[in-house]
Amino acid sequence: MNIEQLRDYCLQKPGVLESFPFGEETLVFKVGGKIFALTSLDAAPLTVNLKCDPEKAVDLREKFEAVRPGYHMNKTHWNTVLIDGTVRETDLKEWIDHSYGLVLKSLPKQVRQEMEKRG
Repeated sequence: MNIEQLRDYCLQKPGVLESFPFGEETLVFKVGGKIFALTSLDAAPLTVNLKCDPEKAVDLREKFEAVRPGYHMNKTHWNTVLIDGTVRETDLKEWIDHSYGLVLKSLPKQVRQEMEKRG
């Protein structure tokens, strides 16, 4: 997966907006105003920070060398994934979906319902 594929996959989800709140090199994806994924446009290899259930986060770090505690994030709830070819695209998409779902679930019911109407 490259940066364009990552961007396209994140943006296809209902209610997702992209922005650069931390500078022009950090692309951030939000749903309902909350971050679920962010990536550095300067990183080589490409990395993405994803929100993750704490138990699952530890499990993924133990199973995959490319999954590390979230860089510049709460390491209990965030992982940084190196997109270096060692992680299958299906796994990466599943983790993006998980991150999106966690953030979506945390939004107020009214906000979620509005997004479902649009989505």
